[in-house]
Amino acid sequence: METGSMETTGNSATEPVWNGLPRGLLRMRRLLLVVWLGLLTIVVGLVLETFAGLVWASFALLPLATLAWGWRMLGRNWQSWRYAERADDLLISKGVLWREETVVPYGRMQLVEVTSGPVERHFGLASVQLHTAAAATDARIPGLDPAEAERLRDRLTELGEARSAGL
Repeated sequence: METGSMETTGNSATEPVWNGLPRGLLRMRRLLLVVWLGLLTIVVGLVLETFAGLVWASFALLPLATLAWGWRMLGRNWQSWRYAERADDLLISKGVLWREETVVPYGRMQLVEVTSGPVERHFGLASVQLHTAAAATDARIPGLDPAEAERLRDRLTELGEARSAGL
């Protein structure tokens, strides 16, 4: 299953249906980790070996240890991201150590953007950025499939216009 979709326990009429992020986001982030730390390992190893000798070049293995730790942390971070559409608002939950849950009322949304940088486009991903009147409540959902990002943008825009018209 590409997206980790799960429903929370309890009455489904009051409990939100949570959607996870596509696995492609995890693959993209892990590939970037391997590329950057792999390059850092090679550069540090060559520089230390050239200027300090072979024994000091063994310190180039430290970025590899960081890579192993980062690989696991990226997986945990990816699993922590989820979002749910409710009747009056959008919930976004993330975080492993410090859990953060953002509630964005549809009537407060001013702008919903879908963005995709070159790396994201290569992996077939897009992000949804929500802008509200208060800058502190802006929210972002990264790494969605482009079709889901566009669907979410259109739905949030429609609900936002309907809710703000009633104000």
